Amino acid sequence: MVAGLRSACGSSAVTAMIGAALTSAMVLAAGLGTRMRPITDHTPKPLVEVGGMTMLDRVLAHVTAAGVSRVVINLHHLAERVEQHMQAHPLPPAVEMRYSDERAALLETGGGVRHALPLLGDAPFWVANADILWLDGPGETALARLAAAWDPERMDALLLLHPLETAHGYEGTGDFHWQADGRIAGRRDGQGRAPYVYAGVQILKPELFADTPTGAWSLNVIFDRLLAAGRLYGVVHDGHWFHVGTPDRIAPTSEQIARLGR
Repeated sequence: MVAGLRSACGSSAVTAMIGAALTSAMVLAAGLGTRMRPITDHTPKPLVEVGGMTMLDRVLAHVTAAGVSRVVINLHHLAERVEQHMQAHPLPPAVEMRYSDERAALLETGGGVRHALPLLGDAPFWVANADILWLDGPGETALARLAAAWDPERMDALLLLHPLETAHGYEGTGDFHWQADGRIAGRRDGQGRAPYVYAGVQILKPELFADTPTGAWSLNVIFDRLLAAGRLYGVVHDGHWFHVGTPDRIAPTSEQIARLGR
């Protein structure tokens, strides 16, 4: 399944361009998926099928098409199911896959990435949620656009954002404001709606975690720090993005993907 989507995610030229700079990716697959119960009582949320393909396979297809040579997947909830799935659906031979084991304690997003740093290397890397779903726009892929915008002199993290008004299935109030130079600002309490949603894909520098604690904590801690320093940037997604948070969103999202021919 990964190979099938991989061919639609990017050209060889795009793969070469991205792979030269960003060779490692972490896929966050450890969450409990409580809003997706009762399905997640026996199936981890990343393995829920939407449009005939698991959400995990879709994310892995995107990152492997981007030319990474190493993928790290963190494990906690129903970890053995993820391992079994990856044995049956291996990544391309050129991509090394490692697990970051959190079975002893769930570390959330920030703690999970920090725990996996020894597996990710010393260069900036991709981080993607395993329970999101996006389709690339008409031009370059979302990851190619992020890679092209990445400027480590100006930024310490670069997020993929999606317009609130076209976020399929999303019922929140948004996360960020986006400026023409790519810099983003957070939605303040009492401010109402923000026009952009964090789409669950980003580039991070490993040195961001140098003074962070062990244990469980959210990447929002880093986001808040970078917002204050003016070092958090974003790229606005030009394709489709879907929020599949509850069981009742699976069927309509699958139907939308079928209509889009993807």
